[in-house]
Amino acid sequence: MSMTTGQPADQIPEALRTITPDQLRGMQSQLQRFILEYEFALREIDTKIEILRDEFETMHDYNPIEHVSSRVKSADSIMAKVDRRGIPRDLAAIRAQITDIAGLRVTCSFTDDVYRLFDLLTQQEDIVLQTVKDYVAEPKPNGYQSLHAIVCVPVFLSTGKINVPVEIQFRTIAMDFWASLEHKIYYKYDGSVPAQLLAELKEAADIAAALDARMQGLHHQLHGIRASGS
Repeated sequence: MSMTTGQPADQIPEALRTITPDQLRGMQSQLQRFILEYEFALREIDTKIEILRDEFETMHDYNPIEHVSSRVKSADSIMAKVDRRGIPRDLAAIRAQITDIAGLRVTCSFTDDVYRLFDLLTQQEDIVLQTVKDYVAEPKPNGYQSLHAIVCVPVFLSTGKINVPVEIQFRTIAMDFWASLEHKIYYKYDGSVPAQLLAELKEAADIAAALDARMQGLHHQLHGIRASGS
């Protein structure tokens, strides 16, 4: 048995057989610090969202933020994605090429709020917008809708400032409900979903989009908001 991994020696890659226990502990420490940086970045974004939520609850007619959830990928999940994509096992390469290690989802009341919160967050001076994919304006062929943004947020450590990428998804309640159901269906069928079920999912996505439009119209009437372009 190997002293460093607990695996039979003939199952350990050649490159790992010469790693000493001290070297292995050093690698584990570096990866732990790397993941911790993403946890800190997520806290920064969480705090910004919480401040906006508290302001809306106290100072405005309604709070557009229905729910916020966040997660940081585990070390195993990160390394599995690294191997799938053929990325070098180098922390700088991983940071540059995997941008969803830290993820946050903001569920909003109405479609207008998706864009409103996106603007409020990304216009803050310490947030740098890297990329945005608007699947609300242009849904995916299967009906998926969400606004995806990759932002960089500064994290201040004892060793200095680092900029860490965070993926943020903005959705309405209907979009989030549909995406959650789709995920469960794909998981149940291990990715091989019957064509009839895919067609029903697409129809459900269209119904959810129509519901969002109807509810937003009612919201505009309630608050005396003029429709865009009118």
